[in-house]
Amino acid sequence: MKNTIVKDALILFLITIVAGFGLGAVHEITLEPIAAANEKAQQDAYKAVFPDADSFVDLPGFSVETATQAAIESGYPDDSIENCVQAVDADGNLLGYVINATDPNSYGGDVTLSLGVRVDGTVNGYSITEINDTAGLGMKAREEAFSSQYAGKQVDMFVVTKTGATSDDEINAISGATITSDAVTSAVNAGLSYYRYLMNLTGGELLNE
Repeated sequence: MKNTIVKDALILFLITIVAGFGLGAVHEITLEPIAAANEKAQQDAYKAVFPDADSFVDLPGFSVETATQAAIESGYPDDSIENCVQAVDADGNLLGYVINATDPNSYGGDVTLSLGVRVDGTVNGYSITEINDTAGLGMKAREEAFSSQYAGKQVDMFVVTKTGATSDDEINAISGATITSDAVTSAVNAGLSYYRYLMNLTGGELLNE
């Protein structure tokens, strides 16, 4: 009886070891494709908000903490700036920036977007990379009918209205999804605050390593 228990325990141990190695191998195999897919999705988002850019160059010295602090000091304490790249034309001239911003207060939690802002402050638009809101309501933030309201505008910040936009800085809320509208607009505004910080820092010049 004792030998049987020991034998069963050894078999279970070996099965656990083999399963562990198998899971580890699968994890390693899938890491690269997942990373490649994420990178492609991010590059697609950059291109969506800066279609005339030839390339996107990392911003030297970028710091999430410093960038987020710029948003906090501008009145967006819940938002964070995750990354920023420089949009460059074929001749190496700086066209503007693509800023990744997250607001945690959307109906389904975090909403993360890539915001394109030209050197002169014109908003090209945004591309949402993460959102978990209700289909047919908050998910309409991905649709052009809502997102196009931000494009081509030069404003310090946007505000959401439910009574009909009458100026460039007003955004018509998505019907039945004001929380989502507010979260997206907050993320855009946080991105704009970081854009202003960058302009004060760089004077709109391309930064190289």
